[in-house]
Amino acid sequence: MSAAEEFNLELIFVPGPGIGHIVSAVEFGTLLLSRDSRLSITFLLINDPVARQHTNSTRFHSNPRLRLLNLPELQSESGRSSDELPPVKAVEHVHMHKPLVREALLTIMSTMNTRAIGFIVDMFCATMLDVADEFSIPTYTFFPSGAGFLSLVLSMQALTDQNGVDVTEFKGSDHEFAVAGFLNPVPAKVLPSPMLDRKGSKMINSSARRYRNTRGIFINTFQELEPIVIQSLSNSIADGIPPIYPVGPLLNLKSEPQSKFSDTISWLDRQPRDSVVFLCFGSEGSFSEAQIKHLAAALESSGRRFLWSLRRRDSSILDDILPEGFLQRTNGTGKVIEWAPQAAVLSHAAVGGFVSHCGWNSILESLWFGVPMAAWPIYAEQQVNAFQVVVEMGVAVEIRMDYRDDDEIFVSSEEIETAIQRLMEGESGVRKRAKEMREKSSRAVMDGGSSHEFLTTLVHDILHNSIART
Repeated sequence: MSAAEEFNLELIFVPGPGIGHIVSAVEFGTLLLSRDSRLSITFLLINDPVARQHTNSTRFHSNPRLRLLNLPELQSESGRSSDELPPVKAVEHVHMHKPLVREALLTIMSTMNTRAIGFIVDMFCATMLDVADEFSIPTYTFFPSGAGFLSLVLSMQALTDQNGVDVTEFKGSDHEFAVAGFLNPVPAKVLPSPMLDRKGSKMINSSARRYRNTRGIFINTFQELEPIVIQSLSNSIADGIPPIYPVGPLLNLKSEPQSKFSDTISWLDRQPRDSVVFLCFGSEGSFSEAQIKHLAAALESSGRRFLWSLRRRDSSILDDILPEGFLQRTNGTGKVIEWAPQAAVLSHAAVGGFVSHCGWNSILESLWFGVPMAAWPIYAEQQVNAFQVVVEMGVAVEIRMDYRDDDEIFVSSEEIETAIQRLMEGESGVRKRAKEMREKSSRAVMDGGSSHEFLTTLVHDILHNSIART
């Protein structure tokens, strides 16, 4: 019997703050456990009131080898969801939990017959890698965004460290960057806002350096979606990039009880196939009142059927921000709701297009169901995601790739309507490519598929790395 087989083989996983990061991490962890019955995983959850409501549900506790451990609440925490924090604040919030992670790890390590064989951290939690290094545990990065964004992060960090370039100086400029694996130069205008801010840029570069020192990076993407970027990263081990493992799409397609949204699904059931444009901008995406009015005008003028998820906190009364009489005039063709069960809507035959903020999970969901997109990014890395789906992949049309919620960019109703019409017209190129990607994403996770095979290799490498250090 080998040294490894004398112990329970434990993986420690620190997901990023916010429900989106936790859900994809747990989906990934569940896949890992399905590949080797000797493995167990403990998730160390940073306190988040919204995320806690979801992780307390029974489906997160159905596997006895998967344990969710809530870290103690810090006195300074405000009760706000981590999803509401800007990226820099979210990373600072994570850093404050370092002593708690160290204490939890000590407890796990002291458990008889338990051997910690790997320490996995979310892209926002790179600071926690120091804790694992104290215990000489092999470390890995979980990257719930795409390979394109990872390549951008590593390229900008290398540009800073090797060439002394200050990326923040290009804010608002027409400069374009060569990024490894991209077919087209990446405009400065689509770089994430934190990358164009001195404090944010410093934080991102620091995280990138830490990614390079791990044993591997697990990415929520698949070979067929980003083949050139993945190949470029895989060929860069000599440049200090560790092995990468595209293991996606990691999706949670389980819907809330249908009774919660039966009215929405019933409305979709009455619409013709591929006739509805679905608009949803994520849990934190919001617009000014003026922008909402222009979006409403575009929908009405287009004559297209629509389902619009307009968050209630955008206004307490919809009639106050929508054009006067809009709801009455569009009653026969449109529906405005406060919350949408995104996966259930995208899977419906009536939905023919998705106006999206281009969060990575939303992109993966849209392509899983073969729905083409209109790209309207708002925050985080969504601008570069939009650039990818529009320019690199051709599965989306552009509304405005450089739109961001911390700028004074305004999109006219004419621009919006033009994009919606392009999105919804017949068998366009974007529609054809989105349908092709539906088949490829499904095959990737099947037995013998690219992500299935990468996961097999990943589990083998984790076990090998743990034995090699004994």
